[in-house]
Amino acid sequence: MLENIRKLREMTSLGVNDCKSAIKEAEGDFDKALALLKKRGASLLAKKSSRVASQGLIESYVHFGGNLGVLAEINCETDFVARTEVFKKFAKDIAMQIAASGALYIKKEDVPQAELDSVPNAAAHIKQICLLEQSFIKDSKKTVDDYLKEVVSQIGENIVIRRFVRYSLGEDES
Repeated sequence: MLENIRKLREMTSLGVNDCKSAIKEAEGDFDKALALLKKRGASLLAKKSSRVASQGLIESYVHFGGNLGVLAEINCETDFVARTEVFKKFAKDIAMQIAASGALYIKKEDVPQAELDSVPNAAAHIKQICLLEQSFIKDSKKTVDDYLKEVVSQIGENIVIRRFVRYSLGEDES
């Protein structure tokens, strides 16, 4: 049981008590406990999504060589959370994700319908261009949205990826 708690903590960054209660509720089944924690994170995000997130950070990332850069606005509810290492790490990870992935939109609802109509496989296109739908670059087993839910459940505040811009040397603006 202790090994499963340790593994859950490493995977989710949640507290010992959260992981322990999930293992108990799942009757020792690690995969069920992980699914429970993901479900709790999703419901927590749904509850907190109506709360105003007006604090946060503007995070930058410039790829070595200086030929690629990102500015991303990541918001949370309080300036206290914005100063935590967990939030700062999340903001940095999101800026790196945008630099690496070339995302164009934050969520699938942002994609114009005309664009979706013009591609043969809209679902695959969405996974490629929507930040929250992409596989997370530091853990391909989860999406950026899964990572967002983990951080929300860990810090207990609403987090919103508000906007971003990605610059690449020699590319025209779209």
